[in-house]
Amino acid sequence: MKIRGAVLESIGAPSPFDQSRPLQVAELDLAEPGPTEVLVRVEAAGVCHSDLSVVDGKRPRPVPMLLGHEAAGRIEQVGAEVTDLAVGQRVIMTFLPRCGECAGCATDGMAPCVPGSVANGGGELLAGGSRLSRDGSPVTHHLGVSGFATHAVVDHRSLVPVEDDVPPNVAAVLGCAVLTGGGAVINVAKPRSGQTVAVVGLGGVGLAAALTALSYEGVRVVGIDPLGHKRAAALQAGVHEALTPDEAAEKGFKADAVIEAVGSGRVFASAIALTAPGGKTITVGLPAPDDTIELSPLALVAEGKTLVGSYLGSAVPKRDIPVFVDMWRAGQLPLEHLVSSTIALDDINRAMDDLADGSELRQIIDFTQE
Repeated sequence: MKIRGAVLESIGAPSPFDQSRPLQVAELDLAEPGPTEVLVRVEAAGVCHSDLSVVDGKRPRPVPMLLGHEAAGRIEQVGAEVTDLAVGQRVIMTFLPRCGECAGCATDGMAPCVPGSVANGGGELLAGGSRLSRDGSPVTHHLGVSGFATHAVVDHRSLVPVEDDVPPNVAAVLGCAVLTGGGAVINVAKPRSGQTVAVVGLGGVGLAAALTALSYEGVRVVGIDPLGHKRAAALQAGVHEALTPDEAAEKGFKADAVIEAVGSGRVFASAIALTAPGGKTITVGLPAPDDTIELSPLALVAEGKTLVGSYLGSAVPKRDIPVFVDMWRAGQLPLEHLVSSTIALDDINRAMDDLADGSELRQIIDFTQE
């Protein structure tokens, strides 16, 4: 079938992207789903730093690639072997499929799925190969989703169904921002009453972590970000205090759990310094592969700190997304705070600029108007 989507033609184009236009909205061919796959009509897709990191070259991927990894939509067709999903269901797309059989899947979310990671790195679906093409030449998939398009073929192990009361914009952010940021809270930080959780970096993922931490009774939540409008958004969402990095350092601020949601070695090092003795530093950001830090093992030993890398919030999507949905329904997780604007697919290059300069939290592409 013919679809319309945003294809990344080359990596490392200069900014502003609205001028260099590395993403081209074009007509593509989408093959029918294979036996373990599902055809989804996309309703909403979030613009995330993991998309930007492919555009600017920090996370190289095979191109041309149809970008987008945080999305939700309706099932229009299921493969012959798919028994857990049905036509008409609203589904959330998650960017790391879980085969359920490998060593990574046996860690209960603490390590990525091995075949899923291999498929993602190659721009393929879990069953192998691409279902996308343009003028007879293959186009690769982004993290098993390729959600910046009117339709997507996705492996059923990358999908989680939700009820119709969950609107598309909320469903979309559940697939990445909430799983990554909120997952780091419920699966790794696990705060207790009387403790303090700090979130460094208040973009979509960081604010999702802060919102999730606020759902814990008796837990103090502090947001840290250099940008005033992001601190203001966090305060509006309910965090108890919002500081600049300099203010946090000058105050000698310490927290029992510090979640780093920027993707920078420098920021990760500052997050370690903000962690109280006996506390946890949890990093969910994805820095450039050559980004490094200097670390004193003696300080870790003497202060009993724990450093944890958390990919996709150490989440098992089929287990954790229903938990977040229940929290949202109960008013404990006001995810609407994450969405700063709604855009059209044709605005995608400008959206990357807005993401790069920090002027937006989560921009949602509305495909119901396509």
